[in-house]
Amino acid sequence: MAEHARASSRQLADEFMEAVLHLPDGDKVKQCIQCGTCSGSCPTSYAMDYTPREIIAALRSGMLDRVLGSNTMWMCSSCYGCTVRCPAGIKLTDVMYQLKSLAMKHGRYPKGVTTPALQQAFVAEVESHGRNSEVGLMRRFFTSTNPLNGLRNLPLAWQMYRRGRLSLKASRLSDEGRRQLKAIADKARGG
Repeated sequence: MAEHARASSRQLADEFMEAVLHLPDGDKVKQCIQCGTCSGSCPTSYAMDYTPREIIAALRSGMLDRVLGSNTMWMCSSCYGCTVRCPAGIKLTDVMYQLKSLAMKHGRYPKGVTTPALQQAFVAEVESHGRNSEVGLMRRFFTSTNPLNGLRNLPLAWQMYRRGRLSLKASRLSDEGRRQLKAIADKARGG
């Protein structure tokens, strides 16, 4: 049984690495010289379990449990500082997005990470209305994570509403607009 789990874990590690390598210029991950420029450029590396450099090393070594068990890819602020400064030309921000996508696909992320729930709530809201509604997004998000946090944010929501910064009514696309959006989403999903 342990051997099957190892083989399965290895297959998953290979799938992740293959997906990264298929990104535009993804094969440059193999050229990482572990200089640490990405980690030094990252404004959120102080809050990460492993620096971006360490994630690349772990990914290349097939240490997928370390990659998926860390908060690193979820802490990425998408500033592209690492990508701009990388001497090997690695598009590390794109790698982080790909890793997040694969982690969500396989349901493999650290306990307490709420980013997947936020993304799912956002997609559901856009698919439902054709646009994002902040109230609908937060309702979906807090319902799926921690409803008490939603209640704690009501005073802030009230202040935003009073200042005209929060609409309680979701705007909707026309039926034709929603049909077009669905076609785009289906194509993006490969359907």
